[in-house]
Amino acid sequence: MIYFILTILILVCSFAPQLWVKFTLRKYSHTLPGMPGTGGELAKHLLTRFELIDTKVEKTEEGHDHFDPQDNAVRLSPSLYDGKSLTAIAVAAHEVGHAIQHNRNERVSQLRKKYIPLSIWLQKLGTIILIGLPIITGVLKSPAVFAVAIGLSLILQIAAALTYLIILPEEWDASFNKALPILKQGQYVPTEYEPAIEKVLKAAALTYFAAALANVLNIGRWFMILRR
Repeated sequence: MIYFILTILILVCSFAPQLWVKFTLRKYSHTLPGMPGTGGELAKHLLTRFELIDTKVEKTEEGHDHFDPQDNAVRLSPSLYDGKSLTAIAVAAHEVGHAIQHNRNERVSQLRKKYIPLSIWLQKLGTIILIGLPIITGVLKSPAVFAVAIGLSLILQIAAALTYLIILPEEWDASFNKALPILKQGQYVPTEYEPAIEKVLKAAALTYFAAALANVLNIGRWFMILRR
């Protein structure tokens, strides 16, 4: 019974943030009549406005919007690159916010570069422990070792997700110190849409953290497999 309750708690705590992010981005993804340009056009305009002439705007796979510091490129999903929605405008401005951070060499822009490799390492280590469980328990034949290994793997996976909390200031800065003032001061969206824009920018800032937290679900999946 305790394993069932633990699994439910992990599911709720891990998956709820990602559900909210996806719901918010989808809610404001419909085309707005009268929107003067697409997300891609806004991104190009803002890069020109802030004199980031070496930064490119490119299409990427759907749902993989990001700024790539290696190629100095803002990459937007086809639906956002070509879309005239609040989500398209807000996400485009958010990714341009990252481009501004990077090209100004702001201190906050170093967080992702510094801590994402740590997060990936912690997640891989947690997964390796799970994969090795049958061998470990088969050799040692100890239920206690099984429980400790599960617990250690869970701690590592959660630590990997929580590492994204350290990166969150970079995402928050891109949304609320860059994108939101740009959109408001430049009057790129009507005033009545500003509350919705803020919600989309919050979702954009939390996207990576929510996805990382959802990875903790791997623990539940592996646990159910190993219990069979």
